[in-house]
Amino acid sequence: MQPLSLPPRLLMGPGPINCYPQVLSAMSTQLVGQYDPTMTSYMNEVMDLYRQVFKTQNQQTFLIDGTSRAGIEAALVSSVEPGDKVLVPIFGRFGHLLAEIAERAGAQVHTIEAPWGEVFDPQQIEDAIKKVQPKLLAIVQGDTSTTMLQPLEELGEICRAHDVLFYTDATASIGGNPFETDKWKVDAVSVGLQKCLGGPSGSAPISMSERFVEVVRKRHHVEAGIRDAHHEDAGGERIRSNYFDLSMIMDYWGEERLNHHTEAATMLFGSRQCAIELLREGQDQVIARHKQAGDAMLSGIQAMGLQPFGNLKHKMSNVVGVNIPDNVDGEAIRHILLNTFNIEIGTSFGPLKGKVWRIGTMGYNARQDAVLHTLQSLETTLRRAGFALPTGAAVDAALDAYGSK
Repeated sequence: MQPLSLPPRLLMGPGPINCYPQVLSAMSTQLVGQYDPTMTSYMNEVMDLYRQVFKTQNQQTFLIDGTSRAGIEAALVSSVEPGDKVLVPIFGRFGHLLAEIAERAGAQVHTIEAPWGEVFDPQQIEDAIKKVQPKLLAIVQGDTSTTMLQPLEELGEICRAHDVLFYTDATASIGGNPFETDKWKVDAVSVGLQKCLGGPSGSAPISMSERFVEVVRKRHHVEAGIRDAHHEDAGGERIRSNYFDLSMIMDYWGEERLNHHTEAATMLFGSRQCAIELLREGQDQVIARHKQAGDAMLSGIQAMGLQPFGNLKHKMSNVVGVNIPDNVDGEAIRHILLNTFNIEIGTSFGPLKGKVWRIGTMGYNARQDAVLHTLQSLETTLRRAGFALPTGAAVDAALDAYGSK
């Protein structure tokens, strides 16, 4: 029954990361009632802020209360009904997650796979769309399991040409890499806060195009038993989840404020501040800061004689994969970094488990001192474990990347 007492960790893994102090401060704010005019005005402000974050004019832009996976589930369970075909291009662990959630929603899931460390060419995806003729394309933009960033710029046009809905999970990439909802013709996107947005896990911003909203609304009319002329072509299956029913959540965030759940006010305050921090600094500036930090980390890793994982042409700017040398105990190194230097870096999943470290530079931690401290600590830990490397080269390379003299 003692007060919380956590070690002062520097979270340099693939997420979560250390929060912006302003976000933590916002989340300590006292509550008001969920229909208090002050609260509903902040809900409206959050919708407007995240339209700017997503670079969209979509009216239906708001928060799903839950982790980033809640946003994924809401998008898929509300748009996909049993028997619908869904195409999921998989290039890492989180593509498998999209496939599983779509399958649980009753979809006929079709997948194509790229080797871990690579991404898809748009033509590969279009060829699969022509073959499968899906209702929905579901793809991850940035997959932290592989550190790869899937190009999305051409996919929206491809989906429109074949009358396919286009959904993407951009949790790991938003804020640290470009994302253009309207320009890229994305029909639905959901994210989390715990990566480049610099907040805690627990809220999932989402934005939906009118095309996507129409599909969701038709499902709602089926549920309500409405069969007017406009909706008589609606599908025959109600949305299986109450909590993740986007039609109901839209009504809750809309002018009618129809009760659906009690808004997670503390997470709303944190989500609001995450958006403010991004927009106040400037989205282009934040993306540039992430790129600079990521480039510096990569330069330091290479200067140590370590080999980065995957196709660097398609690496996310905010996380780097590092091949663990054959003569190094990767978990022992992580243990020492955590318990001696208070620095957390990540391992990986699936075929990369135990073979790759993942080192992130995200949000509040995408800054020079965090990069240098991590590189110096990793170098010291490796050197003391018997790994031969040039002393000081990693920090020097990172400083050079930052343009420091």
